[in-house]
Amino acid sequence: MLKVALTSMAMVAGLTTAGFAQDLDRLSTNELVELANQEGSVTVYSFTSRISKVEAAFEAAYPNIDLQGYDISSTEQIARLKAEAAAGIANADVIYISDVPVVLSDPELQAVLEPYVPPRMSDRVPGEFRSPLLAQRLSTKLLMYNEQANPDGSPIENIWQLTTPEWRGRVVMVDPLQRGDYLDLMTEIVLQSDAMAAAYEEQFGTPIELGDAANAGEKFIMDLFANDLILVKSTDDVNAAVGKLGQDNPPVGFTSYSDRRDNEEEGWALQISNETKPSPGIVFPAVLAVSKYARNPAAARLVIDFLMGDDSETGGPGFAPFYVPGDYSTRSDIAAHPDAISLDDLNAWRIQPTATARIRAEVGDLVLTLQ
Repeated sequence: MLKVALTSMAMVAGLTTAGFAQDLDRLSTNELVELANQEGSVTVYSFTSRISKVEAAFEAAYPNIDLQGYDISSTEQIARLKAEAAAGIANADVIYISDVPVVLSDPELQAVLEPYVPPRMSDRVPGEFRSPLLAQRLSTKLLMYNEQANPDGSPIENIWQLTTPEWRGRVVMVDPLQRGDYLDLMTEIVLQSDAMAAAYEEQFGTPIELGDAANAGEKFIMDLFANDLILVKSTDDVNAAVGKLGQDNPPVGFTSYSDRRDNEEEGWALQISNETKPSPGIVFPAVLAVSKYARNPAAARLVIDFLMGDDSETGGPGFAPFYVPGDYSTRSDIAAHPDAISLDDLNAWRIQPTATARIRAEVGDLVLTLQ
């Protein structure tokens, strides 16, 4: 039934059915609009709640197309996409997701996702961010502190301080087994074990003793959990615990640097602990893909085109929800937000999805034993 619908649409558009997706991939924005208007709707699975702002902006730009955006964590998206594929259901047209190590290593997901790069982005997005899937921006999971309570800067100069008695029960993060980007953070700490070992010696003055750990990264994770790490359900829970105004002795926590955008509205005082050695956390890509079984393939591509931003210096309405301190466009012609630390000065580790995927399950097993 789905194949028939696609074939019918291809005939209406005067495109070849054999290479229908490739034909759509070559269309300009204006050409996509004509086809997308015929489709009339498009469904987006998004790992960020900001999809509601995108929805409003998209429908203002394209009033004949109803965008239905669903805020679904990357972990939940992966489970849902695989279950829908197994059942022969195609609900999503666009997938906006951050858990790239899983996306790129899971054959079931690869069978569902189709890469798409808008033609006008081919010379604006570096090759590393166009393949195997288009990265719209770089996001973060970083150590954050309450700057109202710490006006002279972060209280954490070395990440190993989080394992000391002073910080017992005062470090907060989302459960890594519930949110993939936090498991990616734990995995990167293991991958950076040499740097973690050097930071340990700098903090405590003696070489690290691994005990039951296989490396310095695992040792840090084990010590962090043993120091009464507080696990919560959502990033907003971390933000409120760390950033709430009026605290005398607030905790620190791992969260998204871009959540500082909500400081004024939510009554927070979140700030990045960028000088923490050896690193405050990770930078990772947020990627876009079309469902191979999209019911609205032209509108799906138009949404991706819209999310990449217009020709203005800040990306216009489509990129406005992401033009905030702490998010970094992958486009070479959009500069970072002026109130943010530049990407060059951000001391976070940039994950390598292939390396992360190799040991991610092992790190997850370790975390499971510690809970």
